[in-house]
Amino acid sequence: MRVPLSWLREYVDLPATETGRDVQAKLISAGLEVETVEHLGADLKGPLVVGQVLTIEELEGFKKPIRFCTVDVGQANGTGEPQEIVCGARNFSVGDKVVVVLPGATLPGGFSISARKTYGKTSHGMICSSDELGMGDDGTHGIIVLPPETEVGKDAIELLELVDEVLDIAVTANRGDCLSIRGVAREAAIAYGLPLRDPALLDVPGPNAYGYPVKIADPTGCDRFTARTVTGLGAEARSPIWLQRRLQKVGMRPISLAVDVTNYVMMELGQPLHAYDRSLVQGTIGVRRAQEGEKIVTLDGVERKLHAEDLVITDDRGPIGLAGVMGGANTEIADHDAAENGGNATSDVVIEAAHFDQVSIARTARRHKLSSEASRRFERGVDPQAAAAAAQRTVDLLVLLAGGTAESGVTEISAPHAPHTITVAADHPDKVAGVAYGRETVVRRLQEVGCDVYGQDELIVTVPSWRPDLDDINDLAEEVIRLEGYENLPSTLPRPPAGRGLTPRQRLHRRVGRALAGAGYVEALNYPFVSEQVFDQLGLDADDPARRVVRLVNPLSDEEPALRTSLLPGLLGALRRNDGRGAHDLALFETGLVFHPRDEQRVAANLPVDRRPSADDLAALDAALPDQPRHVAVVLAGAREQAGWWGRGRPADWADAVEAARTVAREAGAELGVRKGQYGPWHPGRCAELFVTVDGEERVIGHAGELHPRVLKTLGLPARTCAMELDLDAVQRVGDDTPQAPGISTFPVATQDVALVVEEFVPASEVEAALREGAGELLESIRLFDVYDNAEQLGEGRKSLAYALRFRAGDRTLTVDEASAARDAAVALAGERVGAVLRS
Repeated sequence: MRVPLSWLREYVDLPATETGRDVQAKLISAGLEVETVEHLGADLKGPLVVGQVLTIEELEGFKKPIRFCTVDVGQANGTGEPQEIVCGARNFSVGDKVVVVLPGATLPGGFSISARKTYGKTSHGMICSSDELGMGDDGTHGIIVLPPETEVGKDAIELLELVDEVLDIAVTANRGDCLSIRGVAREAAIAYGLPLRDPALLDVPGPNAYGYPVKIADPTGCDRFTARTVTGLGAEARSPIWLQRRLQKVGMRPISLAVDVTNYVMMELGQPLHAYDRSLVQGTIGVRRAQEGEKIVTLDGVERKLHAEDLVITDDRGPIGLAGVMGGANTEIADHDAAENGGNATSDVVIEAAHFDQVSIARTARRHKLSSEASRRFERGVDPQAAAAAAQRTVDLLVLLAGGTAESGVTEISAPHAPHTITVAADHPDKVAGVAYGRETVVRRLQEVGCDVYGQDELIVTVPSWRPDLDDINDLAEEVIRLEGYENLPSTLPRPPAGRGLTPRQRLHRRVGRALAGAGYVEALNYPFVSEQVFDQLGLDADDPARRVVRLVNPLSDEEPALRTSLLPGLLGALRRNDGRGAHDLALFETGLVFHPRDEQRVAANLPVDRRPSADDLAALDAALPDQPRHVAVVLAGAREQAGWWGRGRPADWADAVEAARTVAREAGAELGVRKGQYGPWHPGRCAELFVTVDGEERVIGHAGELHPRVLKTLGLPARTCAMELDLDAVQRVGDDTPQAPGISTFPVATQDVALVVEEFVPASEVEAALREGAGELLESIRLFDVYDNAEQLGEGRKSLAYALRFRAGDRTLTVDEASAARDAAVALAGERVGAVLRS
């Protein structure tokens, strides 16, 4: 919301010395987010005056039309003689009043004006357009043509209000009242402790039987509708300069008088309005839900197919407007330009000032991808009591500026609506803030907001109609706290009891992050939102549990409406972006929550804010939330080890993904099993299943390996991309993070190497498990150091696995016979379990 300081001063007597920066600081202290203060005309220097075009000479022989003009600027040039100016614009004629900048002036952007020779003539100044003066779009895209009654020689800087300060406020979704000058003026008045001249306090005639006929078929969608009629608008009437300038400063383009007036009142009071050409409205104006498949052409010229939930304004023909969003082209106001082109300018208008349901308008605007100034206000909440005043203000301005006549008929239809009342303890804000404000301060601040307050220890607060966001006692507490100043809240560091620190889950999270970073992975944090189409891209089965997602009621993006059940979609997206930008050697990791819906859906209760929630409160909240285990995942592509003078390097492969899982397990002190598996996005021949043993039963908690080529092609990923994902909470539950000091033996180690030939389909992990069990307690470590698969020497479909076995006893030096016996026992069990034979 852009708020000109000059307009704000009309309703609040701010000190004359206060600058835009000062007002910004006050409003920020009161809780409004004032992003910038724009200084209009800060580098503008005159003379800039009103001139009248006396003659125009068309210059020939140039690529574009050029005109040599003489302009009367009065005594502004010091001589009273006509000013000679070269100009390329063509939207003005002899006799028109224009804005002239004379030599010695400076235009916005530091553009200095001086007499200069151009196109064979000497130009003493410029005839200005709105863009050249930094005024914004006026719709003409040409020279500013002023009303005929404008005085020649008058200072155009003052006339066009070119010097001003504009505050740009980022209005949050709950403060729809601040999408108006009235609302911001109220906040400024409270911040400065000054009275407010409320522009909505007008004498409004009561409804009668002579107003334009209106029928509301959906009182839930439209609980208030005011209609007024103004006739006899002058065909030549145009918006005065002051009105155009105010619209431009708030970011709107002047269009025509009737439309400009409705926009002006909307920005002033926050109540969206619409003006219909009365001659084009046929019969009674109605408000109803659209019929499925109905169509309407809106003012932007687009034909829109309506949905059955859309709220529409109708006449006897059908829809003439999308309620609260945009009017229809079939009742559009025609201005004097239309009359000049052979049409008829609108002389009689019906003014609509209504109050619509917030949710309905928000859904319609989103459904049609049609956000307007009106819909933005209705979505955030509009004062329902302001409709009649806004209609009256519009009528008054049209009568004043267009010479119209206000008809005596007043239509006002409203559904019964009781004011919202909240009962709150007088010391509730004190408990929330931890500050002793006292009853008097609480009552005074709530009354400044506009509340009616009664009672002593227990206050009965009636919320003003312009603050629909004040819904419960904590909203009232927030009003008191923000107006007393967030900066005045004491800063008190919490004092936890001694001995408490990070939870085991937090410690493991940090250790895993450090370990993976030390292994060369870079952490990539991704949004937890996904599209359900990604599960098809990952090749998950139709009944895969990962497809059961938690859907968001109000997603940030309609394309990603669900919460993730896997970390891989986000990580693979990050890998694809980095690869597309030239970083081809990638190793990324992420630890984060995934979300699974519970079988029983519960509604979470609002937790108290004036005290610590009880254990039962927190347990009930957890039970209503989705299951949220923490996962860890890595993705790799390109080179794992760079080539150089030290060697050829090597590409990342499935074994690196498996090793990342083992790294995580080591940090948790957990024993992680690895075996051949097949799941979703992984290549069926290069996928490892990761499991742990819980109460004697094996539980699969993740997968690692190389991704399927089909998945790589679908997602646009590099060839041979590898990935691993693991349930970190499950690893923690079976792990033991008690620090283990390394054992240092004084006895020597006995090393035995063994090469076993097995069938090609036998996993190395099964061979290793058999060797480990057969070797017994003397085995200190086992390591696979070679895989050999020469069919000529080993036979078709067979491979050789070479292991290094280290034996050591804790109380003696092993003999060769003891080490050999342990090795032979290991080989024997491997032969029994997996059919392994010693390689000759």
